[in-house]
Amino acid sequence: MLQATPLTEGWILRHPDDAGAVLPATVPGCVHTDLLAAGLIPDPFLGANEAEVAWVGRREWTYERRLRAGTGHEQTDLVFDGLDTAAEILLDGRVLGRVRNMHRSYRFDVTGLEGLLTVRFASAYAEAEAVRGRLGERPGAYAEPYQYIRKMACSFGWDWGPTLVTAGIWRPVRLEQWSTARIARVRPLVTVEDGTGRVELRVDVERSRVEAELTVEARIGDVRARGRIDGTEGVVRLDVPGAELWWPRGYGEQALYDVEVTLVHGTEALDGWRRRIGFRSIGLDTSADAHGTGFTLVVNGERLFARGVNWIPDDVFPSRVTAGRYRRRLTQAADAGVDLVRVWGGGIYESEDFYTACDELGLLVWQDFPFACAAYPEEQPLRGEVEAEARENVVRLMPHPSLVLWNGNNENLWGFRDWGWEPRLAGDSWGEGYYLGLLPRVVAELDPTRPYTAGSPWSGSWRHHPNDPAHGTHHSWEVWNRVDYDGYRRDVPRFVAEFGWQAPPAYATLRRALPGEALAPDSPGMLHHQKADDGNGKLRRGLERHFAFPEGDFDRWHYLTQVNQARAVAAGIEHWRSHWPVCAGTIVWQLNDCWPVTSWAAIDGDGREKPLHHELRRLYADRLLTLREEDGGLTLVAVNQAAGGWSQAVLLRRVSVAGPVLGAARVEFTAGRRAVTRVPVPAEVVPNGAKEFLVADAGELRALHFPASDREIPYPRPEFDVTLAPGGITVRAHTLVRDLLLQADRLEPGARADRGLVTLLPGERVTIQVTGWKTPDAAAARSALYCVEPTR
Repeated sequence: MLQATPLTEGWILRHPDDAGAVLPATVPGCVHTDLLAAGLIPDPFLGANEAEVAWVGRREWTYERRLRAGTGHEQTDLVFDGLDTAAEILLDGRVLGRVRNMHRSYRFDVTGLEGLLTVRFASAYAEAEAVRGRLGERPGAYAEPYQYIRKMACSFGWDWGPTLVTAGIWRPVRLEQWSTARIARVRPLVTVEDGTGRVELRVDVERSRVEAELTVEARIGDVRARGRIDGTEGVVRLDVPGAELWWPRGYGEQALYDVEVTLVHGTEALDGWRRRIGFRSIGLDTSADAHGTGFTLVVNGERLFARGVNWIPDDVFPSRVTAGRYRRRLTQAADAGVDLVRVWGGGIYESEDFYTACDELGLLVWQDFPFACAAYPEEQPLRGEVEAEARENVVRLMPHPSLVLWNGNNENLWGFRDWGWEPRLAGDSWGEGYYLGLLPRVVAELDPTRPYTAGSPWSGSWRHHPNDPAHGTHHSWEVWNRVDYDGYRRDVPRFVAEFGWQAPPAYATLRRALPGEALAPDSPGMLHHQKADDGNGKLRRGLERHFAFPEGDFDRWHYLTQVNQARAVAAGIEHWRSHWPVCAGTIVWQLNDCWPVTSWAAIDGDGREKPLHHELRRLYADRLLTLREEDGGLTLVAVNQAAGGWSQAVLLRRVSVAGPVLGAARVEFTAGRRAVTRVPVPAEVVPNGAKEFLVADAGELRALHFPASDREIPYPRPEFDVTLAPGGITVRAHTLVRDLLLQADRLEPGARADRGLVTLLPGERVTIQVTGWKTPDAAAARSALYCVEPTR
């Protein structure tokens, strides 16, 4: 049987400026984490330390350890699951190979060899700049040369990320010893037909003995089958009658089946392969209709409105992201009502732990190929690397039922058409051949059970603008960059794959990241941790459309920018969900952060939930109630994504901001399963001016409509009582209290509240549960409560 020996111990890292200086190295890991552990660089996440460690990415680095020859097997392979990025591998001075792709694994025959194993990393800058010198300039959204090297693009910096260009053995390395033959790869093609789950396992082997007769055995529970290996290939099929289906969360259970494959010579088991699969059918409806060209995911015949978030690498040093950390972050997504996670193209193909967690949590995965915001050369040496990484990762990720869509790139088709690339390129290659040629061919050949789309955004063909909202996927960035969030209501895209609004991280996260700094929106550390072009200016302009800017009051600024982020995203999702099935999904930019930064994330770089995260629970719930202006009046919209129908009586109240109820009415609606219904709001309860607002209550659901911006509303001075309650606090309002927020991390850094923004009418109360609060105190809780206040 194949024997695998992890090579995690005994590594050293040689410092490039001193041939005799060595450091202990952690594998998997990277240069920055080893230097941090040795105390040789400051934490680049704190203050402006990022700039102090920029030199690391410009140097060469060498990892070394002793390698002893294996015995008792015919062949010994040295296997690297990931090398970041351009490296030469030597064993006792003999070159085993040279590599230049972070997104691939590598295997070297070291049979009978032993001695000093050396992995010598070139600077990623040097490699990228050499390729640029050979192939010529290509435009990109950033000045860094990320499009010339197959490396995580955002390690070169992004509008939410630091520039920390590292190197290292970032995924596991091991010795594999085997005889006769080994399993090289298994492609499981999983389908469902008439209630029967079918798995066609295409098995490739590598041989050390050409003449050996080999068979492959497979089983799922009690279902077993056997096939013959013809040369280096074999096929075995399993049928599972009455197979339970795998469903995304909210639609059913996540039934998973263990598949085992064994390579056999005579009676001897040579190698094994084990994965968990799920039986489900996946479709993507891109048919034309009266509204344009659709983009609707279909799972097991069920058409979905996708409730999504964009995922970036959870750490700029991805080797630090453990299985537990993946699980925590993805559980936070599921807790927010998310059912789809898009793995964005400026990052990586994530580890098995990510996709396994998605399988078990019922989170659909939209996987980008790693291309983002740049023109990518299609010549060698990049073209061969792109094909090799695509082939490897398509096969690697195929077993996961959560994976439902392959996407060619992020914003590059759009960039070619709109960002001035076309004239600058003057006919040079820029990636179109990857997105419309190579990648769809690889997916069709290796993984025909899943759909492929050429890019995000993409209208389906060059007959339409790549970011045309009426066709395919759309990225909505005029809002935030140029216009207020009411701009979301101006159109109904078929699928909104990116949109969002910035806010700073939690207060405790800022305090940790900027120790000792007198915090202000434009203090040095805050500016360093704001990477977006004119980010603070956009935050200010967005705030001033709704509130008086709180000059000199950082705490109010911090709270109000959080409120604005949640309201902005709510404006988009409420509008687009209310237009199902024309609009078939929203993917918020973004779920997470890779360091402490002001960004579009719902969860900050320290893992703390912003108010947006809690707001997503309401916005992405199966049932959503919203009010919108149309046809000169107001309409109540009930969005029902549940499996059953929804009939409800709704109490509508026209309320004065001073407190009294000025009018009331009752309406009823019925919304079918996975359907939307609209009810006109009676004229007598439509608010008249900035002093009034509308409240719609349907059971536990509430929708609010304020007809004016906050700076125009004559709010009363908020009055409320705070008392301790078991596990938290209770707040009782005496006046209108709008967007009340307990910033629990101001009580203690580890404290978390179970809810975000809540609006209370006079006499109403809310209990907020708080975990991680060691010394509950009502006065302290009051100091951590914020709400909208009257304009001074």
